[in-house]
Amino acid sequence: MSRAVLSIGSNLGDRLAHLQAAVTVLGRGVRQVSGVYETPPWGDADQPSYLNAVILAEDVAAAPHDWLERARACEAAEGRERDPERRFGPRTLDVDVITVWDADGRPVSSDDPDLTLPHPRAHLRAFVLRPWLDLRPDAVLPGHGPLAVLLSAPELATDVAGMTPRPDLSLESMS
Repeated sequence: MSRAVLSIGSNLGDRLAHLQAAVTVLGRGVRQVSGVYETPPWGDADQPSYLNAVILAEDVAAAPHDWLERARACEAAEGRERDPERRFGPRTLDVDVITVWDADGRPVSSDDPDLTLPHPRAHLRAFVLRPWLDLRPDAVLPGHGPLAVLLSAPELATDVAGMTPRPDLSLESMS
């Protein structure tokens, strides 16, 4: 069995429907889904705001690359098109594998260019850390430390302040 933290975001079209589609495609492996946050764009400010959430998932048969394949399947199902000229540009759906734990509960490390684990920029992204912290107040990002400590870093203050909880929006899982 492996467990994974997946970050989902959308800033094009019906943003909530795109996030819900990811939860639906991931199916019964979804154990928890965070609340939804509205966030300013990260890395490229010339685009609409995002809706973001975090999914905690598990699967007895999943290897780390299986989570990446599932993330890409979610994106493809929602018509994600990658613009090679605009790395952090707008998207219908973005699903990132943040971290994976193996069957023994050990964090998986990977420096594979297709799947770096833990995600190399997760510790800099309030839109990943805040929803994950909501689900697991004691969570630790492997190699970086407790989420609560990471979120209190001065370099994240503006990003944290720019996040708006959206309790009027929710995502439903099958589990």
